[in-house]
Amino acid sequence: MKFTINRQAFIKALNDVSRAISSKTTIPILTNLKLDLQENQLVLTGSNADISIQITLTAEDTANELNIESTGGITLPATFFINIVKHLPATSMTLSVEGLQALITSGSASFKINGQPSSAYPKLPELSESKSLKISAAQLIELIAQTKISASTQESRPILTGIHLSLNGNQIKAVTTDSHRLSQRIITLVAEENEEAASVIIPAKAFNELQSLLEGQNRVEVKLSANQAVFTFGNTTFYSRLLEGNYPETDRLIPSEANTEIEIDAGVLSGAIDRASLLSHESRNNVVLLTIKDQQAELSGNSQEVGQVKEALSADKIVGDDLEISFNPDYVRDALRVLQGKTVELKFTTNLRPFIIIPEGETDNKQLQLVTPVRTF
Repeated sequence: MKFTINRQAFIKALNDVSRAISSKTTIPILTNLKLDLQENQLVLTGSNADISIQITLTAEDTANELNIESTGGITLPATFFINIVKHLPATSMTLSVEGLQALITSGSASFKINGQPSSAYPKLPELSESKSLKISAAQLIELIAQTKISASTQESRPILTGIHLSLNGNQIKAVTTDSHRLSQRIITLVAEENEEAASVIIPAKAFNELQSLLEGQNRVEVKLSANQAVFTFGNTTFYSRLLEGNYPETDRLIPSEANTEIEIDAGVLSGAIDRASLLSHESRNNVVLLTIKDQQAELSGNSQEVGQVKEALSADKIVGDDLEISFNPDYVRDALRVLQGKTVELKFTTNLRPFIIIPEGETDNKQLQLVTPVRTF
């Protein structure tokens, strides 16, 4: 096989594919990058068995400056090969393969590296029966950003390390929880593009890599099967395995009524939490206390080793019962960040029940963050 290509276009594709390649794998060939050169395109594949990314560079796209002399395939050590390409001197490069050795030339530089046959590389999953939908890339980015923060990082309960996607009619709901907090985002799709129902759990780590690839894209086609999810957009196909098991029933965790409510600017609350957590982070239990009394709110933090902080909150509205509630400041700060709203509502039932944070005016829990309080007595 032999081809010449624009080096910057090639580097962009290599960087994207490399997101799926890990140096820690029980399958040695997966530390390699697969190159498959066809009559009018170059297909790059990377995988770590959990996720796989395939990118197609076509000769028709003039930005690629792809000139194909002879077809073929090979797998090359990913880290080594990508570093070589990044450090080549000229704007274009040529790769030719003789047997299992690749010759890379650019300007006055040339490298020879050893590879392995592409036939030894594991085949990508084939979806026998799948359900499909189409969603805008912007919606999918928002869906991931607003839910991934509550996915667990503890492998003791693997099911909680995923994002639970449920598809019903023209709505897709994403939910995550680590048992201390919960995030939910519901998005309405274009009705005629989807009429199927599905429920899958996709690893949050996979979604994190997908989110990075979606910037600048337009539409995404999603296919969901029994054990794989496939996302296709632009010249990229992204595969993710699904987590097996039943996700906890989370709807019952969301309170349906509130005894105390605060409406406040998200930036004001986030700033106060930042200041309170300067001391709470020095404490062993890392909590701050919100006190609501006579329609006034105060945030305080305490560390026996360092001292105490108190700050009156300038809320737009406070209604309901007096309340004292302790919580992890990092959880609330994460929630405020992803909601991206100028004003948020915090709704409480009691000091021992979870409370929710929603954008101002939200009525149907389409954007919701839930935080479990911390017992301090």
